[in-house]
Formats: sequence, structure tokens, C-alpha cells
Amino acid sequence: MMRKFLVLMACVAMAALVPGTARAEYPDKPVTLVAPYSAGGASDLAARALASVAPKYVGQQVMVVNKPGASGITGSAFVAKSKADGYTLLLSRVGGNCLVPAMNANTPFTWNDFTFLGLLEINPFVFVVKADAPYKTLADLVDAVRKNPGKLSFSSNGPFGLLAVGSKMLLDAAGLPVNAANDVPYNGDGDAKVALLGGHVDFLGVNLSSVMDQIKGGQMRALAVTNEIRLPELPDVPTLAEAGYPDLNVLLLGWSGLWAPKDLPADVAAVWTKALQQVKADAEWNKITLSLGSLPRILTPDETEAFVRKQFEVYQTFGKKIGAGKK
Repeated sequence: MMRKFLVLMACVAMAALVPGTARAEYPDKPVTLVAPYSAGGASDLAARALASVAPKYVGQQVMVVNKPGASGITGSAFVAKSKADGYTLLLSRVGGNCLVPAMNANTPFTWNDFTFLGLLEINPFVFVVKADAPYKTLADLVDAVRKNPGKLSFSSNGPFGLLAVGSKMLLDAAGLPVNAANDVPYNGDGDAKVALLGGHVDFLGVNLSSVMDQIKGGQMRALAVTNEIRLPELPDVPTLAEAGYPDLNVLLLGWSGLWAPKDLPADVAAVWTKALQQVKADAEWNKITLSLGSLPRILTPDETEAFVRKQFEVYQTFGKKIGAGKK
């Protein structure tokens, strides 16, 4: 019996020395989290919020890397082509990972070319102007566009990004041509808000988390925000429904998720799905997320896929209406 035991132990030891016969427990080194938009925007802020608490639950540091460009396509495509080993993840956003594939037939990936690990948050969408702008309400802004077609402009994160499409959806809902105001594209919502503050454009439709500090600091005036009720942080800002656009109030949303390359091994995915459920109850992460103007909404992978599918269909329908998505 002792001889058989020694032989067995010798076999185990030899197997451990043979490459490919055993895999170190994941993760055994830092994980890269790609934010596909510029620093200071909603993608970057959500990524850093997650990276600040995730090490407690996965046992390794999470390093945020910004890869902006092409309305989120550059960073998302980088992750889609990365090795499916769990060491390169994506802070997904509605723009680059749902809206762009829905409206641009040349996108190098589609909405479900990834492994869904979970939705993280819902980010209300807000229309803002500079604090010294003459527009006190959303109706004032829309009336100005109506009376001065082609004169006013808004900043965006690219022609197929949520910032551009959100403003065009507002114009369409107001019965105006989607080009009634000029779209001035930038690399991300961080740069887009700088353009507004610099007086280079007249208004901006953007994820609330990107501009909450500027609204609270008095540099920007919020005209309306998407949410079922007024946000406690902005009690004087009406919802889009109150401003006369009930459909946009439920359709126009920002959100963040955690994606991985397609065909991520199940055991690696399980590490993150478990970790996200722990993050869901993490007081620090919830506090950070709420302070940014986002609403914590961690969903399971299956719930996430169903949510994103519905969002994709909404933007695909709008894209067809305005003639986007054609090759």
C-alpha cells in the first residue's frame, strides 16, 4: 500500500512539472480593465470605481487602461481580439457595445461578441448647457434650435456614440430634423464636456456621471434627466417625462457593464460573477457609484444579456429611422 502511495505521489509531482497539465488558480497576476473612452468620462469613472474595490474579491489588482477612439470601437475591438484568459476585460458602455453595432454595419464586432460577466450600473442621461447660457429649460433650448436651424451645436463622442444619438433622439422627438443642430464629435464624453465648458458648443446630452461635479459646482445647468423620478441629488432638475418627452425618459439610458472576450472559460467567468455579487453589497462601491450620479444595478450574466439585447433593438430601430446602419 505504501509503495502504491509513493508511486501516486511521484506521478502527481511529475505532472505538475509538465507544461499544460495544470493551470494556476485564476487570477495569479493583475487584471487589465480597458475603458474604451477618454479619461474623466463615464466609462473611465465607472472603471476606476470597480477597480478600487474588486481586488478585495478577486485577490489581484485591477489596472485601468484607457483606449479611446471611434465611439468606443477601438478599445472594445482590442478586448474582443484579446486572449480569453480573464486578464483583459472591458468596461462596456451602451455606446460602443450596443448602440454602435446597432447603427454602424461596419463595426468589427456585434453586441454579443463577448462574454457577459454582469451589468454594473444604470447611468441617467442629462441635457446640459453652460451655467451662463440663456436657456433655462429644455423647452427653451429646443425652441432656440427650432428658430435657428443649423446654428446651434452640441458636442458628442462620435457619430454613433450615445452622446450624438441621444441629442438626435431629442431633436427627432421634438419633431425636428436630426441635423437641426450641428454634431461636433470628440474622443469621449470627457472631451465633449470640456468643449461645452469652453464655449465651443451650445449644449450637450451626456451621461450624468460625467458632469455631476460641474452641475453641482455651478459650471453647468442641467435642463432634464432620464429617470422615473427626480434624482435626490438634483431635486430641481425635471425628468425628461416632466419636460415633455416620456418615451425618451425610458429609452435613453447610459449604462456600464463588465465584458470579457468571447469563450471565456467557465471557471474564470465564475470568479467575476461571484465577485460582482460581492461588489453589489459593497458599501464603498455603492457610495462611489451614487456620488457619480449613477444607479447601482448589478445583474447576472443571463439578465445582462437580455437587457443588452433589448437596448440593441431600440437603437437598431432608431438607426433605421434616420438611415443609419446601411453599408
